[in-house]
Amino acid sequence: MALAEDFGSTRGQISACPACVAVPAAERIAALRADRAGRIILSLPNAGGAQSISTVEAAIQAVPGVISARVNLTQKRVSVEAMPSVTAAMLIDLLAIQGQEAHELDPGLLSSTETDRQGRELLMRLGVAFFSMMNVMLLSVAVWSGAEDATRDLFHWISGAIALPTVIFAGQPFFKSAWASLRQGKLGMDVPISLALILASSISVYETWMSGHHAYFDAAVMLAFFLLLGRYLDHRTRAVARSAAEELAALEVPRAILLIDGTEIETPIAEIHPGDTVLVRPGARMPVDGVVLHGASELDRSLLTGESLPVQAGQGTVVSAGEVNLTGPLTVQVTAAGKDSSLHRMADLVAVAEGAKTRYTSLADRAASLYSPLVHILSFSAFGYWMWATGGDLRYAINISAAVLIITCPCALGLAVPAVITSASGRLFRKGLLIKHGTALERLAEVDTVVFDKTGTLTLGMPHPVALADQSQEAVAVAAALAAGSSHPLARALAEGAKAAGIACAQVTDIREVPGQGIEGRFHGNRVRLGRADWCGAEPVAATATYLSLGSATHAFQFTDRLRPGAEQAVAALKAAGMQVELLSGDAPAPVRDLADRLGITNWQAGVLPTEKAARVAELSAQGRKVLMVGDGLNDTAALAAAHVSISPASALDAARVASDIVLLGQDIAPIADAVRISRQATRRMIENFLISGGYNIVAVPLALVGLATPLAAALAMSLSSITVSLNAMRLK
Repeated sequence: MALAEDFGSTRGQISACPACVAVPAAERIAALRADRAGRIILSLPNAGGAQSISTVEAAIQAVPGVISARVNLTQKRVSVEAMPSVTAAMLIDLLAIQGQEAHELDPGLLSSTETDRQGRELLMRLGVAFFSMMNVMLLSVAVWSGAEDATRDLFHWISGAIALPTVIFAGQPFFKSAWASLRQGKLGMDVPISLALILASSISVYETWMSGHHAYFDAAVMLAFFLLLGRYLDHRTRAVARSAAEELAALEVPRAILLIDGTEIETPIAEIHPGDTVLVRPGARMPVDGVVLHGASELDRSLLTGESLPVQAGQGTVVSAGEVNLTGPLTVQVTAAGKDSSLHRMADLVAVAEGAKTRYTSLADRAASLYSPLVHILSFSAFGYWMWATGGDLRYAINISAAVLIITCPCALGLAVPAVITSASGRLFRKGLLIKHGTALERLAEVDTVVFDKTGTLTLGMPHPVALADQSQEAVAVAAALAAGSSHPLARALAEGAKAAGIACAQVTDIREVPGQGIEGRFHGNRVRLGRADWCGAEPVAATATYLSLGSATHAFQFTDRLRPGAEQAVAALKAAGMQVELLSGDAPAPVRDLADRLGITNWQAGVLPTEKAARVAELSAQGRKVLMVGDGLNDTAALAAAHVSISPASALDAARVASDIVLLGQDIAPIADAVRISRQATRRMIENFLISGGYNIVAVPLALVGLATPLAAALAMSLSSITVSLNAMRLK
């Protein structure tokens, strides 16, 4: 009531001085339209071939107001420069006529995807290191073949001229990381790597200057190449996941239809403010939090609350961003938009929970924390011993110290995890799973409890009619004809069910939708209705249903939520692997119980609030359980972030995808069980790689300590261990 009074008083102030308001309103409309000029990016998931490029570009460029259109077939996108009069919706409809599916992408969310500067720099340094390594190795062959005196020195100087700039340039990622570690008082894995590069290069310069028989420029460059290879593999694994995740997020372009003095302006959410009025058409997602001023409809709140049944909305109804308006247009007064809306209310909870995940120490970090101090102790101990044993022969002591440092250089350790993650991520991607977080695989391998959401996760959130064959064919035909004119989920499901059953629609005329009630029309001159029980004069049933009034009779069409493909297999496989499986849903008890019985889940709860889901995950974690949370709605976001590891479908709300470590790209949920199995295999491969690296050190380090391994032999042994580790990781494929 207070809201209505406040809105009324505002309108009174406006009407008191029309001229005072008309000019600012017109200026704001013009400003909004000017701001919208620029680039439109569309995703073309089915694009392929040169003919597709020319067809799309020609069709778009024919639209008045389009300046240019360029298709990128690799990324399956089209970038359009256009005047403000051209909207993304116009282009999507145009391409649909051409038989080309298209979705709008938010350019702001794709900026990092298009400019992967770090990846390009790593690849460039890797290429330089490879080129230099090949040339220095060729020059070393001449020395190994017996070149002596001035000829040997000349080849050494040429090798140094190639190797020293290469080490300085290619080693930058390791030098910067090592310096950052030392400033924090830590010995990270990059500290011994950097020392090995510097020592190998310094000793080589000294040996060349002193006309020594051996220089180790080839060892220094080889080290740089193999280390950069591991770093680039790690970067590419994460970059591919980040790119695909950003593209998924960019599919949800936040826009609203702003009403200014009756004029409709399509406006970015960032420019919507509390007190504004927006129009939400049937079938559209609610862009803001607010209160309904005009209109009647039904809202689908399944993504936010888990409720599978739509709820009625009318004047005074409080609505939240993320809800779907189903049947009638609604005029909404904004109370919160953008980062202040309900889609972001759980951001603090998510941030706290994500902080706990970032504190998780990866296997590589744990190995490095033990390994790095040991490497330095061994190297300095060797230097001190041989200085004492040789009576102060600095040259000999430094050579042995460098050989120890090179032979213990954690190159194999640096490759152990990235190589495995790259192989495992590629295998999971082919199964429809996208790894977003660097330690997700390691955490997934530790899981012993799986918590599922219901609507949109174990089910598709799409109702499916049951027992249509038991109904009168005439009733089904009439109901299908009425349902075909509605966007209500029950109506769509009924129309699709009748079509699948081979029942043609009856000849129903004068069809119109009554917002919040249902659809009515005329059949053989008599009025027929499909919708709510009270509106159709029917006796309601306990199950989810819609009702048909046909003559003097009424019919109830019952529905069940459609099970997500692979749900039964996933739950069965997880239970067979010895995991505890739970179901937490915000839906009513009856449908939750039915689903739990169908899937064989004994631990389930219905009517669970978002905070209660997060609390249950926290409770399980406090009991020492490692929880995998699988969910898709805003009500799952806090639980997804709090879990040890989390998975959400690609169809999930953007907030849920952001909070998740892994995204399920397809509809089939069965690969979740495969992901757990593959993650355990990947962890075993990582441990095997550490053992390979450790075993190699157990054999090689004593040889270096007693002076039986030169820095060059140490580099060759190090390379052999790196290749072995990479081949072991490839077994995952």
